[in-house]
Order: sequence, then structure tokens, then C-alpha cells
Amino acid sequence: MKTAILFGSTGLIGSNLLELLINNNDYEKIKIFTRTEIKIKHPKLEIYNINFNELDSEKNKMIGDDCFFCIGTTRKQTPNKQNYTDIELNLPIKVSNITKENNIKSFIYISSGGANAKSKNLYLQNKGKAENHIINLGFNFTAIIQPSLLLGNRIEFRLGEKIAQFIFKNLSFVFTGKLKSFKAIHAKTVAKAILKILRKNKSDIYFTSDKLEDLGNNYKYIN
Repeated sequence: MKTAILFGSTGLIGSNLLELLINNNDYEKIKIFTRTEIKIKHPKLEIYNINFNELDSEKNKMIGDDCFFCIGTTRKQTPNKQNYTDIELNLPIKVSNITKENNIKSFIYISSGGANAKSKNLYLQNKGKAENHIINLGFNFTAIIQPSLLLGNRIEFRLGEKIAQFIFKNLSFVFTGKLKSFKAIHAKTVAKAILKILRKNKSDIYFTSDKLEDLGNNYKYIN
């Protein structure tokens, strides 16, 4: 029986992943590290409300087997460039460093399709730099999750994302062949794929939307 460490449990992927982890008998404990209040209650859950600027003081709590990092933001939510970079780049680097020091076996990082450390787009650049750092730490198992546009209902409303979701869903037939990795994907499908990737100990590191779709659609409840 394993212990999961989850950052980003209220996000689109994180909330779906939390539900699956609760119902997955591979895990006896789920440690949630969050800045916001978590209303869900379950015997498996250990909830730590923390200040992400003071992670070093939480090191002794970040003990377990598999770490899932699902935190992300937008420039609209975080307009200050430094604060934005702190969340999108510095935070996953800090968390991965601590979990590596604590001998966590697996690190699963929710990145983005198109992530590239050399991109001129700050979002994709930050994701790419975080990916490279996590991979170079050399966990026993590393998975970089690179979904395209996510489908699902967020807690906060994003008009631009809703419009994009409508367009992508109605033009899904276009995304075939080489374009398949750019096809929109439901967050729950991504969460299912993540657990299947981990259970099967896949040798790949990068998982784009097309791979995630195939894995998530073939997911069966794990007990």
C-alpha cells in the first residue's frame, strides 16, 4: 500500500485525480498540500494547509511514494511576471527537489502540450524548464504529462477557455494523424491515464494528448 503526495487537488486535473486516488486501493494515504480549504473528507486524506513560500518547513511531511504535481496558473490570475514564474517554474522545481531528497520514488508532472524551455512564450518556456529540471533529478519513475486544451468544468470561469473548448470540440474531426496530439482532452481522461501510466510503469517519459486519450479510455477501476 502506497502514499500519494498531491499538489493542486482543486484544479481541473488534480480534482479528478484526487477522486481516483481515493477509490484506488493501491493507496492507503493521500497527502494533500494546498493553500486553499479542501472541503472533501475521507479517512485516506491528510490535508496540509501551507504557505508555498515556506516549503522547507514542510519537508518532514512530504514523505511518501508517488508525487503528483498538478498546480498551474494563468497570467490573468497572476499578472505579476515574477509571481507567475514562481508558481509555474520555481514551485515545481522546489517541490521536486524536496521529494527527491526525501526518496520519493515517482514524480508525475502536469505540463502542457508544446512545452519547450527555449520557447518565446513564457508559459511554454516555464513548463519546458520545469520538465528538464525534474527529468534531470533522476527519480525512479518520471512522467511528464503534456495535454492539449483541457475539457471539463473549472471552479473559476475562464471565458477564453470556454470559447476554445467549444471550437475544439466541434472541430475534433480535424485533429487526426500528426495533429492528434493537439486534440482537446477531458481532464478526467488525463487523470485516468496518469494512474494507468504509473501502474504499468511505462518506459516513456512524455505523454501527449493522443497517448493520454488511448490510455485513459482503456482505464479500468483499480482495486
